[in-house]
Amino acid sequence: MGNVTLPTPVFVAGGALCLVAGYLIGTVAGPDTPNRSTATVASFDSRTSTLCLEGKGVEDEKAVNDDGELCGIWNHSAGATLPDKGDKFRFVSMDTSGVSGAEPESKVLIYGTVVK
Repeated sequence: MGNVTLPTPVFVAGGALCLVAGYLIGTVAGPDTPNRSTATVASFDSRTSTLCLEGKGVEDEKAVNDDGELCGIWNHSAGATLPDKGDKFRFVSMDTSGVSGAEPESKVLIYGTVVK
């Protein structure tokens, strides 16, 4: 019996179909990912990396304080633009209050960047 080879276009099409199927299965059956929101910077303390956000983008967050602000420790990549009051800020937050031994002491971590 001889070797059976597929023509290149059939091979490429089969690979593309597998990639698309994997993507669809991952997005439908995969874990929920956090939604990115955009809010306005209410304040930022560069000494402690404490960031407070306000506006429509934080309304559905569980950790919003009585002033309608979401405050937490800002985690960012090196060289990130420091936020100033009034900047638009795209973010994802994570509440670590249920995590044993969570550090830092603040129970809300904010990951994000200033929107230019």
